[in-house]
Amino acid sequence: MRFKLDENLSPTIAGLLAEAGHDAATVAEQGLAGAEDPDIASVCLDEGRILLTLDLDFADVRAYPPHRYPGLIVLCISNQSPRRQLEVVSRILPNLSGCSLRGQLWVVEDSRIRIRE
Repeated sequence: MRFKLDENLSPTIAGLLAEAGHDAATVAEQGLAGAEDPDIASVCLDEGRILLTLDLDFADVRAYPPHRYPGLIVLCISNQSPRRQLEVVSRILPNLSGCSLRGQLWVVEDSRIRIRE
């Protein structure tokens, strides 16, 4: 899978995803730090990348209808420290095997994953 990590995530998550065999690019390394949400969404769409973010705006299905995107994963966790981010992404990695996130919004909470198509 191809991911785009928003600037609010620890860059070490890119390494974690790469170790699991995924292609992970960060907003920062592409010079998009500070870009508006619609611009980031557009880049993800153009590049065919799943957006991974802490930004709850991307969970608004009226603004970002899941069917238009390669996938949206929003981490909605109480502790947003880099260590906790890594733990949560590590926890969902097995769920990514063999599935397609195209057209789906995953809201990853502390104790569950909600999937909306």
